[in-house]
Amino acid sequence: MAIEQLKECWQTKINTVTIGATAEQGGSRLHTVTVGGQTGLPFLSAEAEIPYKPQIAFEIWDILPLDWPEDLMRVYGGCLANPLEWAEKCVEDFNAGLLCIRLQGAHPENENRTPEQEAHFIQQLLRQIKVPIIILGCGDDEKDNAVLCACAEAAKGERCLIGSASSNNYKTLVASCIADGHNVIAQSPIDINIAKQLNILITDIGLSADRIVMDPTVGALGYGLEYAYSIMERARLAAFSGDKMMAMPFICMIGQEAWRSKEARASQQDFPTWGEATARGIIWEATTAVSFLQAGADILVMRHPQAIEKVRQYIELFNI
Repeated sequence: MAIEQLKECWQTKINTVTIGATAEQGGSRLHTVTVGGQTGLPFLSAEAEIPYKPQIAFEIWDILPLDWPEDLMRVYGGCLANPLEWAEKCVEDFNAGLLCIRLQGAHPENENRTPEQEAHFIQQLLRQIKVPIIILGCGDDEKDNAVLCACAEAAKGERCLIGSASSNNYKTLVASCIADGHNVIAQSPIDINIAKQLNILITDIGLSADRIVMDPTVGALGYGLEYAYSIMERARLAAFSGDKMMAMPFICMIGQEAWRSKEARASQQDFPTWGEATARGIIWEATTAVSFLQAGADILVMRHPQAIEKVRQYIELFNI
């Protein structure tokens, strides 16, 4: 007697968002990256359509990242001081198909770079590197308004993913994304209601829902992962149940969270029972990433190439 498999049928699918534009599409990228499109929960490919696999973006700074632990910085060698060489290394040596550029040099407490300086840097990067890019600001709302708008104009036609737009600071950035043909990251502080309201506000001023990616502000393993996981899970279930204002793909800043945790940074000398420091940090980042894949993450922004490779293998193994 044949056993019939029961399958969950949902009302709504996740929006598809494409990053990058080829020459035929008005840009200069050699390929594009598309995420979203799922009709069911992660890993359940037997009952749901999962047309696009999760993507991993290598995180790159425009300045030397002085707060990164030595074990993480060592893997990139001397190229960390030159972001163009750093980006090239990620693409050529580590097979990066997506880069995430963090413009930390614009922060007033760092080098306080001008919008013009950052726009020139983005133009240089786009000329030298031909993969799609994500552009992140420095975290200072006032400075980001000016810097990200200038970078959006400098990258016009390349269909970048730019962020982050928050409920208190979204109008200027979203207007630039509309004008210059980019996608936007909608960032909310681990709150499903704020996330939905921000998506509504962004679409109300004219950016289509298929150009929005949500950043739910996650935490690392042992540092709030469980709470962030539950928020993402609730958002995804709401989307599948028919709430179109929650049907946006997720981006998770994995490297940023994992590598500032004590367990990833602490030396073996200080904590001899914790094991070798480099391996511990890699495992901390990879485990955090895999956990959020199960919550529905579509884009993971990561730092260590070995952690990225482990997560790539996981994605291929489970065919998600």
